[in-house]
Amino acid sequence: MLSKIIVHKVGNRINQESLILSQEELQLEEDMKELLKDFFLKAFKSEEQFCFYSDTYLVNNPVYSSVSEIFEDKNKFVYEAENIAQHLYDIAENPRVQSGELFIVYFEGEENADGNKIDSIGIFKTENKNPFLKIFPQNEVFEIEKDYGIGLSKLDKGALIYNSSKETGYAVSVVDNNKNGDMYYWFEDFLKVKQRDDEYFQTQETLTVYKEYITKQLPQEFETTKADQADFLNKSINFFKEKETFDFEEFTNEVLEDPNVIESFSNFKSDYEQEMQVSISEDFAISEAAVKKQSRGFKSVIKLDKNFHIYVHGDRKLIETGQDEKGKYYRLYFEEEQ
Repeated sequence: MLSKIIVHKVGNRINQESLILSQEELQLEEDMKELLKDFFLKAFKSEEQFCFYSDTYLVNNPVYSSVSEIFEDKNKFVYEAENIAQHLYDIAENPRVQSGELFIVYFEGEENADGNKIDSIGIFKTENKNPFLKIFPQNEVFEIEKDYGIGLSKLDKGALIYNSSKETGYAVSVVDNNKNGDMYYWFEDFLKVKQRDDEYFQTQETLTVYKEYITKQLPQEFETTKADQADFLNKSINFFKEKETFDFEEFTNEVLEDPNVIESFSNFKSDYEQEMQVSISEDFAISEAAVKKQSRGFKSVIKLDKNFHIYVHGDRKLIETGQDEKGKYYRLYFEEEQ
């Protein structure tokens, strides 16, 4: 339930635009609350979550500090909402960042099966103004005017902070649909968030490092055809779709099989973790949402010159490669055309 809302106007200080702060909360009718709630919350479709961080102490992260104060005492809502708006205004370093309305919203959570409820704080910025028509009666005819306003189809920027896991930076959902040529402005400069180390993250990173290995490193170390690579990719994504938990030894034995390839992949994974400064677990619950998202990039396609694409979905044994006087070829075995 939307219980508190305030809106500020945040300009771009680099362009000498103003910061205009509201002095009190908006008082809205229930139907407007529902309309805004749907507009704000429908933007968060991904199960990927983030958390606040700081180079020193978490309390030194301005947004983390402000939302912590509000969760602790809702009477501080207006004061801390001003601090959040001031922080957003101060961090603008790019003249291409657009001005816009900043909504700070407090949502009261609904009780779950255990009788607990998790409140959340939303921070939403609208930047793009869309044209619309106003039609109204004038004497005995209708007049039509063009105006500009906030469209309700897609939120430009948003963050939804859940009142859980405070000690590790809260659980935060983030969207940025209007980067304006500055990909760091919302995620890094303003919020300062990083992806949470949860099952979504572990599933995502494991599939990412595995695909990197199969497509780039494996052909350098072993004699491998495109059909072999397609087979490895298919077996891996099927493993993640069929299992509920990931076990590194089980995965490598079932998918990679060859001890030399397994050792090579283990070394590649270690190098990847060191280079990317991440820690990828070898035992975790598999996130179905992460598998679904990553599987879009696991399409096993063999591209042959500019003439043919072979989409490989299954049994590697039904594909043969060779070469004769006409050139290289693939031989495919099947039971029926569809």
